[in-house]
Amino acid sequence: MASAELNGNLSKLSINTEPQSNGKSMLSENQSTDGNVQITCFTEDLHDVTLHFQIIRLTKQIFVWIGCNAAKFGRLYAAATTRPNNMVSVTSILGGTADNSGSGIARRLVLKTGLNIVLACNIPKDSPMLEATAERKLVEKLRSLGYIKPRIEGMPSIAS
Repeated sequence: MASAELNGNLSKLSINTEPQSNGKSMLSENQSTDGNVQITCFTEDLHDVTLHFQIIRLTKQIFVWIGCNAAKFGRLYAAATTRPNNMVSVTSILGGTADNSGSGIARRLVLKTGLNIVLACNIPKDSPMLEATAERKLVEKLRSLGYIKPRIEGMPSIAS
């Protein structure tokens, strides 16, 4: 996808720019469905940081973009289960390996969804609390969309 086309598509996102008040998160959301592809975009304003999310659900995989304060692409990771014992493998496609902020999120999402995950993330590498908050908000949204199945009582969880 060309840079100009990507910028044009990102500018179409509905982003809430109202100021944050009393520490609560604000949510702006946009959803569309095209055949077997479902696209969900939302923004969370958390104190002094704005997190932008885009989730693209394909047949057997999910593409997730997490942007922090800007619509930059960031590092790109791919994660999937591997045979023979269903371990999760994660690789960095773009951006190098010095920053692991997105690789852990991608690995845990594969465990929780059972689907292949492609994750683009530009969360600063020195912000573990921001990374944890972004992952929590993302998992909440994935659960509400039905991409993460609720745990069965009494069953051990490998995704915790």
